[in-house]
Amino acid sequence: MNMLGFVTLCQKEINRFMSVSVQTIFAPLVSTLLYLLIFGQVMPADASGFDQVSYNVFLLPGLIMMTMLQNAFSNSSSSLIQSKMYGNLDLLLLSPLSATEIFLAFVIGAIVRGMMVGIAILLVSQFWIPFVWINPFWLLSFALLTTFVLGALGFLAGLWADKYDKLAAFQNFVILPLTFLSGVFYSVSALPLFWQQATWFNPFFYMVDGFRYGFLGVSDVSPWLSLGITAVFAVVLSLLCLVLLAKGWKIRR
Repeated sequence: MNMLGFVTLCQKEINRFMSVSVQTIFAPLVSTLLYLLIFGQVMPADASGFDQVSYNVFLLPGLIMMTMLQNAFSNSSSSLIQSKMYGNLDLLLLSPLSATEIFLAFVIGAIVRGMMVGIAILLVSQFWIPFVWINPFWLLSFALLTTFVLGALGFLAGLWADKYDKLAAFQNFVILPLTFLSGVFYSVSALPLFWQQATWFNPFFYMVDGFRYGFLGVSDVSPWLSLGITAVFAVVLSLLCLVLLAKGWKIRR
């Protein structure tokens, strides 16, 4: 493994989004706090669907996870398409870095950005919604695994898109609906049977539900099921990205 090159590429990916931290860290923090403020005031306290859990407390983990997912996806996808458009990716493929090292560096950058945004929201929100984390193991496991999955999905979208319009379409018509319909704002048990069953096919639901379990100790499905499904997605997306990158899909002409 080319450790020096790998670490350097990881640092480049982190420095890229940190250089515009107002846009990549502060803006998601403000928008998420606005969601929390508005929905927390509008919805009744017992709207969570779980006994002894107020709606504000129920809502916060879902909003944190939604923001982490969206930012992890945005980081790897935007970085990769910039590298493609400016020709930097061709240089990376010619460097002594393997496809695995390139893929992991982009995904690590996405994980770091997602985690930084999530931690920032959690710290600020504690001023008016303080609570104790029930299970830090589940909390950290889902935070790392889901940002990895969305980093890999962003990498795949960046490979597929050849211009920003396609990338924006993927985010607006795939990522955004899946995150908003993943149980962030409501318990799935409160939905009609048809929509409950439809939700089972949304992989983002298991990410949000498992992360919420780490906070509250309650969930709509077993956290082990959520962890298993999320892990399968991580493996499948990783293998797909590595195969396509090694073949130079939509890169080499």
